[in-house]
Amino acid sequence: MTVYVSRRHLIGSMSAAAGIAALPRSALALNPASARSMVDKLVADINRVIDSGKSESAMYREFERIFKAYSDTSYIAAYALGVDGRRASNAQKRAFTQAFTGYISRKYGKRFREFIGGKLVVEEVRKIKNFLEIRTTAYLRGESPFDVSFHVSDRTGRELFFNIYIEGVNMLLTERTEIGSMLDARRGDLDKLIADLKRAG
Repeated sequence: MTVYVSRRHLIGSMSAAAGIAALPRSALALNPASARSMVDKLVADINRVIDSGKSESAMYREFERIFKAYSDTSYIAAYALGVDGRRASNAQKRAFTQAFTGYISRKYGKRFREFIGGKLVVEEVRKIKNFLEIRTTAYLRGESPFDVSFHVSDRTGRELFFNIYIEGVNMLLTERTEIGSMLDARRGDLDKLIADLKRAG
């Protein structure tokens, strides 16, 4: 491994645990009712797409629209890029956020597409540190129900989700690891990663 890779992994491992704690303290004022209402709408949108019968490509476009409407895309993208964001220009950060948003929408759209014939049901809201967790249950045909949880903050001035747990798998940490590996494979070339993300997922 190069010095670049080992240094990034070292810094990344130290900063990963602090990522969620970096959310602003204003999130403590989050209104559980408003946050639940947002997730209710999000879940209704997801269920509508699942039941739409649209083609795969059309569904992915819908999931990207949903992701942009309900998630804190700038935070999620910055977390996924991690320490490598420190050397990126503002133009590269904007380009990465745009490419990453499309990539992650397609990736998680594929997972939600597996829910065809099923549904998500909002169960409860609870406060965790400086954000809210809205727990939902996924009911799929022929499978046991499982948890899908959305973490919500008001960092941007309105309630948006910044993380998803599907069957206990943490989206933020998973994407940071995967984006880091993808960047390593391109020898740290962020522009090449951005170009490849536009086609990935």
